[in-house]
Amino acid sequence: MARHIYRCPLRWSDMDAFGHVNNVVFLRYLEEARIDFMFRLAPGDGSPSFSGGSVVARHEIDYVRPLVHRHEPVVIESWVTKIAAASLTIAYEVKEADDPAQVYVRASTIVVPYNLDEGRPRRISAEEKSFLQKYLDDEAGDGDAKAEDALVA
Repeated sequence: MARHIYRCPLRWSDMDAFGHVNNVVFLRYLEEARIDFMFRLAPGDGSPSFSGGSVVARHEIDYVRPLVHRHEPVVIESWVTKIAAASLTIAYEVKEADDPAQVYVRASTIVVPYNLDEGRPRRISAEEKSFLQKYLDDEAGDGDAKAEDALVA
C-alpha cells in the first residue's frame, strides 16, 4: 500500500492561548493533505475525476500529543481504508518529519463525491477507484458498501 505524503507548514496563527496548535487547526491540515492527495489524479492530466466536487460526511480525530509551533513542517501521511460505491474513507497520521514514531494526530474522513451541478452525491468512477486502490490499506477492503450507500442515496 502506498501512502500519500504531504509536508504541512505550521503558521504562527495556528497556536492557541496555551502555546500549542489549536485542535480545530488540525482539520485545516487534514484538508490541505486531502486536497493535495485527491487532486493528484484530476486537473493536471485533464481528467474530470474529483474535480466535480466532494463533501465531507464525517471526521474522526484522536489527538495523541500536543504540537507546538516551530519552523519545520509536519508530515501528514494519508491512505485509503475503505472504498464504497459512493464514498471513501481516508486515514491520516500527522507526524514529526525527522522522527516518524512521533505521532501528533490520527484521524479519518469519510468523503462523498458530489455532483455540484445536480446538487447530489454521485458514485465513484472507475478511474477514481483505480487511483484510490493504489492507496488502499492492505488490511482494508471495499467494506460493506450497502450500508454506507444507504446514507448517501
